[in-house]
Amino acid sequence: MTRVKKAVHALKNRRSVLKAAKGFRFRRGNTERAANDALMHAGVYAFAHRRDKKGDFRRLWNVKINAAVRPFGLSYSKFIDASKKKGFALDRKTLANMAEFKPDAFKRVVESVK
Repeated sequence: MTRVKKAVHALKNRRSVLKAAKGFRFRRGNTERAANDALMHAGVYAFAHRRDKKGDFRRLWNVKINAAVRPFGLSYSKFIDASKKKGFALDRKTLANMAEFKPDAFKRVVESVK
């Protein structure tokens, strides 16, 4: 069997791991083993939280819509129910954006749903 020396590739791998872990606190930013472990965990968290982010934004939109329809004497759930029954095709993201940045247009939407 031929002898394999891995000096170049090991050094390249070490450099890339430490570069990716740059800015991590304590030993995780400057020792290879701790940095590799931290990067593995970071990847797991990033994967999971990309999915969590969708729910976080939906909750935020619901809060914005609820705050915007309260002055009209409606709650969020009653507004969504009424808009579904009327056949409105606007999603929560669009409604929340309208409520925040275009209150006059949102007012017309609420009046038409009522």
